[in-house]
Amino acid sequence: MSVPETGGIPDTGGIPETGNAPLWVQTLTVTTADQTHALGAALAEVLRAGDLLVLTGELGAGKTTFTQGLGEGLGVRAGIISPTFVLVRIHPNLPDGPHPGGPDLVHVDAYRLGSASEIDDIDLENTLDSAVTVVEWGRDRVEHLAESRLEVELHRQLGGGTAAHHTGNGALDFESEDDDEPRTIIIRGFGPRWAEQPELAAEGIS
Repeated sequence: MSVPETGGIPDTGGIPETGNAPLWVQTLTVTTADQTHALGAALAEVLRAGDLLVLTGELGAGKTTFTQGLGEGLGVRAGIISPTFVLVRIHPNLPDGPHPGGPDLVHVDAYRLGSASEIDDIDLENTLDSAVTVVEWGRDRVEHLAESRLEVELHRQLGGGTAAHHTGNGALDFESEDDDEPRTIIIRGFGPRWAEQPELAAEGIS
């Protein structure tokens, strides 16, 4: 992985309209699905119960692969797939895993939810303080849930709209020929929890 840009905030044209500006922005480039997975695992090392992550990216950008890495890093039950057909999936921490006693992972797909009030209807506040919550398509829907959040934005550098397919278990995944297509991953920190940019201990990240 390379780190073409870290630290300071770029001009406002690169910041989404989310009601407040990020405290920092980190832009990373990964070249394989394995690196996307590894970056998720590295980020998991700095997460704790109560953290909220908002994932954004087109179909095939690697959101599920990234979340699988998060789950591995958190030590939760395996089997993370796209939550497209179920709004919320809870992946419990494994008592015999690498991080016993750690937080569960709550994986949410907000694509079909049109507003913050619809987010409230699924009662995420019941698990928010005790779990790491990852919301795909959550921008402009979940910011009210927590004072602090991380936004993770994934982009396929070559574009295209059909890079993902349905696997036998209903998951969405990369087409095999696109596994090594470069992705740009932008991480933004909001709120006092993320006053300082974390160091991600993954290969290729300084």
